[in-house]
Amino acid sequence: MHNAEHYAESLYPPDADLQRAEEGIRAAGMPAISVAPAYGKLLTLLVRASGASSILEIGALGGYSGICLARGLGEGGMLTSLEVRHEYVDVAYAHMTAAGLGGKVNYLIGDARDSLAELAGDGKRYDFFFIDADKEGYPDYLEWCMKLALPGAIIAADNVFLKGRISNPEKQGPSVRAMRMFNERIAADERLDSTILPAYDGLALAVVKG
Repeated sequence: MHNAEHYAESLYPPDADLQRAEEGIRAAGMPAISVAPAYGKLLTLLVRASGASSILEIGALGGYSGICLARGLGEGGMLTSLEVRHEYVDVAYAHMTAAGLGGKVNYLIGDARDSLAELAGDGKRYDFFFIDADKEGYPDYLEWCMKLALPGAIIAADNVFLKGRISNPEKQGPSVRAMRMFNERIAADERLDSTILPAYDGLALAVVKG
C-alpha cells in the first residue's frame, strides 16, 4: 500500500461490519482479495448518489463488497450476487446478515455465465454492476452487463491492473491478456463513458449512455 492510500484509510475509524467480514474470510481459509476499503466506500457512495435500486455483483467472495454495495441501497433496493462456490455464499450471507443486510441480498450459485444468461432470459435489468470475479471472464462479463443494463447504469470492476502485470509487456498469461482486452474495451466502447482509477489495484468505472 502506498503512503497516500495508508494515510487516507487512517482518517476513518474501523468499521466493525467490514472487520468482521475480513476476519471471517481469513478464518474460512478464503483468499484475502476483497475490494480495497477506500474503493468499498466509493461503491457505497456511488450506489447512494446514483439512486441505484437493483445491483448485480459478479463474485461474492466473503461478502465484504456486498456489504459496501448494499449499504448504499434505499428502501426496497436489492443486491443480486453471483458466486460459483456454495461455501463462499454461506460465509458471505453470514456477514451480510451480521451487518443487518441479509434481507437485501439474493445469491445465485453456479457459473456466472450461466446465471447471467438466465437473468437475461428472464428479462432482468440492473442499474449498478460490480465485477470482481475470475479475471479471464472480465471481457465476457462486460458484455453481459451491457445486455442487462438500464440506461445510465454504472459498471465498476476491480483489480484491473493485476498487481502491475497489465503494464508489463513480458506478462502474457491468460488473465493478463483478458484484462487488457477488458480495459481496452471499456475505454473504447462508444456506449460507455468510462475511466480507470489508478490507486490500489485499479478500479474501472463506466456509465452506460442513455
